[in-house]
Amino acid sequence: MDGVQRAARTINDLVSRAVHELTSVWLLLELGLILVAAAIGTLAATLVRRRIDLTALTAGWPPLLRQFASHVLANLGTIIFVLVVAIIHAGMEAVTWPSRSYLLGVAASLATAWVIIALVAGLIQNRFVYRVVAVSAWTIAALSILGLLQPAMNALDAVGIFIGGLRVTPLLVVKTGVLLLLTLWAANTASDFLDRRVRSAADLTPSIQVLIGKLIRLLLITFAILIVLSTVGIDFSALAFFSGAVGVGLGFGLQKIVSNLVSGIILLADKSIKPGDVITVGDSFGWVESMGARYTAVVTRDGREFLIPNEDFVTQRVVNWSYSNNEVRIDVEFGVAYASDPHKVIELALAAVKSVSRVLETPPPVCHFKAFGDSSLDFILRFWIRDPIEGLTNVRGKVLLALWDILKREGIEIPFPQRDLNPRGPFKVVIEQEGDSKQRKARNRNAK
Repeated sequence: MDGVQRAARTINDLVSRAVHELTSVWLLLELGLILVAAAIGTLAATLVRRRIDLTALTAGWPPLLRQFASHVLANLGTIIFVLVVAIIHAGMEAVTWPSRSYLLGVAASLATAWVIIALVAGLIQNRFVYRVVAVSAWTIAALSILGLLQPAMNALDAVGIFIGGLRVTPLLVVKTGVLLLLTLWAANTASDFLDRRVRSAADLTPSIQVLIGKLIRLLLITFAILIVLSTVGIDFSALAFFSGAVGVGLGFGLQKIVSNLVSGIILLADKSIKPGDVITVGDSFGWVESMGARYTAVVTRDGREFLIPNEDFVTQRVVNWSYSNNEVRIDVEFGVAYASDPHKVIELALAAVKSVSRVLETPPPVCHFKAFGDSSLDFILRFWIRDPIEGLTNVRGKVLLALWDILKREGIEIPFPQRDLNPRGPFKVVIEQEGDSKQRKARNRNAK
């Protein structure tokens, strides 16, 4: 409670000083000068922004320098305000007592701190993280400038509760949250940079690249959390209670999540599935777009994206059309009339399949006489393609169209099923002539 009392006394002193200053004409003068400096900064920044085309000016600059220049232009009004207030403050200190320009010095210091923090934190791409870092850093700087940082820290540290031997105070929570946010952002930024470098390595397979990237991210995040816990002085033995609770949660409520995580690591390690593979899982046929810690994204030919849990790839049967190579054999069955010459049909079928651009010349396509069907001579045409990611049904359709065209041109009939009726008993057959049929239709019309 001593920290709270000291903070209260400090705040009372500041309030008393402020009340005293409010009765002084110098305070009104300082406020007026601050408003004038703010107006000058806003007007000057507006004029500069209208005359400068930042995009054309920084066209050949590096991306980081262009981003910094945009933040400088965005905070130009505050920068000009700081310069004007600093000049006025220096002039007043030269002609009068320093206490009569105290508010100007505070305003200049606060504005300077905001500009520096905004320019440095502006390099953070995530807008939420940028706002949190900027506001937190400026709050700490403002408390330090006003002389309230240490009293505020003492007040936040004066109240606390004990959890498993660990004393948790508002100061500990704030410090841990801010440091954790900064370290996690740094860990994610570093892991993204290293992941891009790993993916640019041509001698690594896509699955190994993804595995290395996931391991780097996991290690960096774990290392960042351990650094934060050590920095704020948290004893790891005090977290035994929480680790036990997490273990129970993993055992009962997070079985599927852990199973998918382990399955994802297995898939990346054994390289059975990798980004770019053409696969079939159940009724889903498509290519692997990306592999995550919990699921794998499979994009189908119609543009839909299926998020399949990694566990399904381990426990179910998966058809990988491009596991060892991209060559895929496709079978097309067809039949012709019994009056056709099977030797000529085979020759025409091979000529038809070779006219399709996606069909490979090596291995060469083959056509086999399969069977004597009920109403046709049955054949099977086999050919190979090297781009299953472009689809299987479309190339099979092109081959069937080529078969239809060449068989029709050569006069070879593609039969349809025909059935012979063999009646087992006598039945009545009525034969009508054309005149009788017309009379019966006329009677039916009259009856209606």
